[in-house]
Amino acid sequence: MIKPKAIVFSGYGLNCEEETKYAFELAGSQADIVHINDLIAGYYNIDNYQILAIPGGFAYGDDTGSGNAYALKMKNHLWEKILNFIKKDVLIIGICNGFQVLVNLGLLPALNKAYGKREVALDHNSLPRYNVRWVDLEMKNNSPWLRGIKNISLPIAHGEGKFTTSVKTLKKLKERKLICAQFVKGDIYQYQHLPANPNGAMENIAGITDETKRILGIMPHPERAIFFHQQPNFPYLKERYLRGSQSIPRFGPGLKIFQNSVNYFNSL
Repeated sequence: MIKPKAIVFSGYGLNCEEETKYAFELAGSQADIVHINDLIAGYYNIDNYQILAIPGGFAYGDDTGSGNAYALKMKNHLWEKILNFIKKDVLIIGICNGFQVLVNLGLLPALNKAYGKREVALDHNSLPRYNVRWVDLEMKNNSPWLRGIKNISLPIAHGEGKFTTSVKTLKKLKERKLICAQFVKGDIYQYQHLPANPNGAMENIAGITDETKRILGIMPHPERAIFFHQQPNFPYLKERYLRGSQSIPRFGPGLKIFQNSVNYFNSL
């Protein structure tokens, strides 16, 4: 079985590339961390990959708005290559800062496949500060990234994650089923006693896809929830398994998203 290859972008303040690479490899993919300048210089070829990932971090210090400067770097130097890449049967994921990059780049939601047009924003949290905690999510559409996932709990770490758009665009997102993840009251909510929606996002939106469903942007970090012991209620879960004479799982909920990307290509 040939392993699909993932390219994980890095540089200028993205700082989750190692975890993201590890998650892809644990899921069964090959993965390379590639600095954006090395891609621009031609040391790497995007066409040699089937999966593209823009991880979380603070690209350019968020100084011109989260993800904006990195998106401009990509638009100015890699735009034609990215458009050609999208035309193929590939998968793209943007996590947290990566989601912000995809939004600013106009790869999400790309209504009517108008890639390059910015139609939504990830604004400052309603409570204007950096928020680090776990959240519960309900997955809503049939993206290859999300197959078999109905509800999931993942960690967040952002100061600009409030999904915002026009009423007209929001209506289209709903009609075309592009809202793929929403904050809900789930397993983690009962332990934290915090608002289910951590940032004030419209319609509790935590993630969207483009119309092909192959491009995914999500604010929570699945790469930080790939092991069972990373879950905040791990002690309780561990005790419950032990008392039920069950073996303790090794992996956490976030790994499934990366496994789905690998299974997508292995099923072709």
